[in-house]
Amino acid sequence: MPPSKVLNPPRRAALARLSGVALAALGGAALSACDQLGQATGRQPSFRGIDITGAPYGRDFRLTDVDGQERTLADYRGKLVLLYFGFVQCPDVCPTALTRAVETKRLLGPDGDQLQVIFVTVDPERDTPEILREYMAAFDPSFVALRGDAERLKQTAAEFKVYYKQVPTGSSYTMDHTALSYIFDVQGRLRLALRHEQTAQDYAHDIALLLPHD
Repeated sequence: MPPSKVLNPPRRAALARLSGVALAALGGAALSACDQLGQATGRQPSFRGIDITGAPYGRDFRLTDVDGQERTLADYRGKLVLLYFGFVQCPDVCPTALTRAVETKRLLGPDGDQLQVIFVTVDPERDTPEILREYMAAFDPSFVALRGDAERLKQTAAEFKVYYKQVPTGSSYTMDHTALSYIFDVQGRLRLALRHEQTAQDYAHDIALLLPHD
């Protein structure tokens, strides 16, 4: 079973700080993209998350899956992608995000098969391929886990404006990290940043708006 999804007060406070930093970094580009889209369509988008269509970041990644195969966004072209950065030993935030992703797929009904959830570890030192495989299977076997070495992770996090930091805890450590979920459309274009505080219903609402229609 997935780990508990209850957020304790200290983690809530840390999450609020990290979300604030990330949202501030996204803010300028997000507002510009929204303005452009609003001018083009004559109306403001109805997304519940942050519309970052046209943002000059989050263009691609080059990471390795649990089978040792290199992956890029192009491998998932034709599907909507939910991209989340986290780590296996995360006590509450990451399990909550992945549990919400499971519920989001369920709420989408048959269209849930068009959503590919991708989990990028910010703790490759401990998150081995075997551990990541088991962790994804605890939520949904279709979820993909990706990892890279320290340098590749640094480059990927910078491309997506993701913050992460190792924090000592006695004889071990934990990781602070950005808790946003990024959504890509079926053409592989970054479209949305969804907040951790939002519900699965919010996520499903926005993702449904991006589903291709005949």
